[in-house]
Amino acid sequence: MIDPTPTVTLLTRAGCGLCSTALRQLQTICGDFGLPVATVDVDEAAVSDPQLRAEYGDRLPVVLLNGREHSYFDVDEPRLRADLSRIAGSDGK
Repeated sequence: MIDPTPTVTLLTRAGCGLCSTALRQLQTICGDFGLPVATVDVDEAAVSDPQLRAEYGDRLPVVLLNGREHSYFDVDEPRLRADLSRIAGSDGK
């Protein structure tokens, strides 16, 4: 059986102001759905996965929904809420 619980991950790096703003937005949005927000620092992850930084490092922050790119630079709140509602079968706020 497939787990209907969506996962939201923020790709980030230390000292990124846009990343900090995106994290606060995601915490609010995901909190409305009872979901945690995972974060991955692409510079730290590059030690074991250099492709991650090569692919996303120049356009952070990047929001991943279920491991797929959902948005970058800004959180697309209306779209994310709609997608989370669809996946989780919940209304959120």
